[in-house]
Amino acid sequence: MRIVYLIMAVLLLLCLAPMPYGYYQLVRFVSMVVFGIMTYQYYEEKKAVLMMVFGSLALLFQPLIKVALGRTIWNIVDVAVAILLILLLFMHKKNKT
Repeated sequence: MRIVYLIMAVLLLLCLAPMPYGYYQLVRFVSMVVFGIMTYQYYEEKKAVLMMVFGSLALLFQPLIKVALGRTIWNIVDVAVAILLILLLFMHKKNKT
């Protein structure tokens, strides 16, 4: 699962570059699915805070009913979520050692 954190962080950081609109749609769909899976995973692990965070992110990134935040705010959200994923990646690695 650690590789998924890294891939998602890279996908979100690539949103800062000028990309075709289809890329942003793909990232929204992939993010919704991955964050939904993470929500369930953290539910199973009984980590309520992370479950709520990733559940909220799954709803925010879902592509069906678009949340119009503007490019600047979406860039901030993308960077913040990428940082969160990288931090969780390092925390999981630290906990396993």
